[in-house]
Amino acid sequence: MPAPLAWRLVSNNGPEVRAGIVVTGTELLGGQITDRNGPWLAERLGELGLEVAYLICVGDRPTDLAAALRFLADQGIGLIVTSGGLGPTADDLTAEVVAGLAGVELELDETMERQIAAILARLRGLARFDPEALRAANRKQALKPRGARALPPVGTAPGLVVPVDGGPTVIVLPGPPPELQAMWPAALATPAVRAILARTTPFESAQLRLFGLPESQIAATLQEVSAALDLTPLEITTCLRRAELVIDIRHRPGAEAIRDALIEQLRARHARYLFSTDGTSLDDQLAELLRGRRIGLAESCTGGLLAARLTERPGASDYVAGGVVAYSNRAKTTLLGVPAPLIEQHGAVSPEVARAMAEGARDRFSADVGAGITGVAGPGGGTDAKPVGYVCICVTTSDGAVRASEAVVPGNRAEIRDRSVTVAMHLLRRVLTDPA
Repeated sequence: MPAPLAWRLVSNNGPEVRAGIVVTGTELLGGQITDRNGPWLAERLGELGLEVAYLICVGDRPTDLAAALRFLADQGIGLIVTSGGLGPTADDLTAEVVAGLAGVELELDETMERQIAAILARLRGLARFDPEALRAANRKQALKPRGARALPPVGTAPGLVVPVDGGPTVIVLPGPPPELQAMWPAALATPAVRAILARTTPFESAQLRLFGLPESQIAATLQEVSAALDLTPLEITTCLRRAELVIDIRHRPGAEAIRDALIEQLRARHARYLFSTDGTSLDDQLAELLRGRRIGLAESCTGGLLAARLTERPGASDYVAGGVVAYSNRAKTTLLGVPAPLIEQHGAVSPEVARAMAEGARDRFSADVGAGITGVAGPGGGTDAKPVGYVCICVTTSDGAVRASEAVVPGNRAEIRDRSVTVAMHLLRRVLTDPA
């Protein structure tokens, strides 16, 4: 997937508070798990008007964590958020390292020690723990840098807000995402963090979504528009997400007229591809368009991924009647009523069979709309006539509307399957908004 295209950095008319994030965990660097905290924190900080300048991942080594914190402090970062390293074991050293950055000693928070003791006492009732080990864990997690504000634990580890004299304020949060996210409001409510937020102005933003337009074309369009319209007050990024081109526009208050002028230019030039100007996703739009209707699904190469995506939202039972994963030719004929001679004549992967699958699903589930997908997901099975990535999709309705797509979808097996679902959903959107 191409890297996001950053068009221009935001222009600032006043002092800017920049933020940095340090995610700790050797398992993250080794690829055993994927970081969920860094992106979540970056989004929350951006919503508050802070400019996220750095997101750093370090292993569970105090020297590396200390180096990352010192680097951020040297860059003039006003707010640092860390995740991880707050547990009871010997390698959980974030509190100690942050105390070193602040130049203060660790001290026992007796109130927090009692709170953690109560939590551990409940855990002791669920499993057999060594009492001495519990007391040691209790005391370790109740140590905080002098002058820090402790945040009540969600699990067993409390968080911290540590003001550094002459430097940044550091929010220290636990590593498990549910604990980190639940502790976030308490961190924002502390006096030190409130003082920082008082110096920020939340960004205004807009999001556009297009389908079928290459990212290079948007880059060219922005270049052309900038010749007549000063875009410097805007921060514009474009990236491909689930085969859709998403344009994020962010700015400080006062640039709304420029933002709206840019949106109108994009609408005028790319109306055919533009399907959302208010940030609503394809999934949201389909959920609304399908209200009062019933859809039946027939999937081969996507193996039920279309059904899974349509039913991600609560209330999908109001419009998703059901689906059939018909991988074999026999399943296509017996479950969906696809004529065997049709498969023999055109092949299982063909526009004709995709349409027959859509109609079969609509009939089987007594639905208003039917969708059929058949293709070559790879990595093997392709031919010169039907290479890997060749996918046929068809959507039909009970009142005779038909929309079909026959294309070679790029990517590996997982990408082909996921992108095929996106294509199918856009066909659904088109047939429901413009059945002609």
